[in-house]
Amino acid sequence: MNTARAVAQWLDQLSHSQARATTTLNAYARDLASLPDIPLAQLDGEHVRRWTHRARSQGLSPASLARRLSALRSFAKYARQREWISHDPCAGIRAPKAGRKLPDTLSVDDAQALLQAGDGSPIERRDQALWELLYGSGLRLSEVAGLRLGDVDLTQRLARVTGKGNKTRMAPLTRPAARALQAWLDVRPSAGSDAMFCTPRGPALSTRQIQRRLKQRALRTLGNQAVHPHQLRHAFATHLLEGSGDLRAVQELLGHAHLSTTQVYTHLDFDHLAQAYDHAHPRARRKS
Repeated sequence: MNTARAVAQWLDQLSHSQARATTTLNAYARDLASLPDIPLAQLDGEHVRRWTHRARSQGLSPASLARRLSALRSFAKYARQREWISHDPCAGIRAPKAGRKLPDTLSVDDAQALLQAGDGSPIERRDQALWELLYGSGLRLSEVAGLRLGDVDLTQRLARVTGKGNKTRMAPLTRPAARALQAWLDVRPSAGSDAMFCTPRGPALSTRQIQRRLKQRALRTLGNQAVHPHQLRHAFATHLLEGSGDLRAVQELLGHAHLSTTQVYTHLDFDHLAQAYDHAHPRARRKS
């Protein structure tokens, strides 16, 4: 069996037997598409080293290389379990270390300006509800695009959200978000899909359409077209942490599996962390 065919079988198995998002499977496919298409049993460490070296020479970032190697390790583990290979071609190969880049975010003033209500038209009502969910609840772009009518309970101010790995969590809604959603539901087209956010004709709003609408909104309100939906999620995490210092609570709200991921999303300076420590840690509260 050659490598390309083996990878295709692995991806097919993942799509049927595990809760992997389509975006994850597509990323695996892209990452492994450039592997040498040789008999799988011949794939060894030297092939993998040349593969990673070629990617680095082409300008691939350390983070992207690490992701590629992670995908290859997962595939190699599956191949060994199926006894397609008896060795680990990734043994002894480490990904280059990457610096942890802080994501861009918005100031509180910019976020508030962006969320100023529009002209009250159906499209503006829909968009207002979108921005309130992205910033007020910290939802991912894919999560807000995937919301269905039955996922939202305005009385309890909760939304059932399906995140990465098809994991479901309950996200609280702010009062402005609940009001914005009700205002949108009052004028939402009744025909079409059951997607919470749809076009005037009824089909579900795509992630690309949401990105484009946000850019247009940012251009009007901030004079800046570079605002991306994920920046509102970053702003949610940063502003909530600056106000509370509760990293664990923000981790749960963001739907992160690991606390280290939440830490990367923050822009807290040392003073904020020191204040949280002084307030919460019993040793820090001691007078002597």
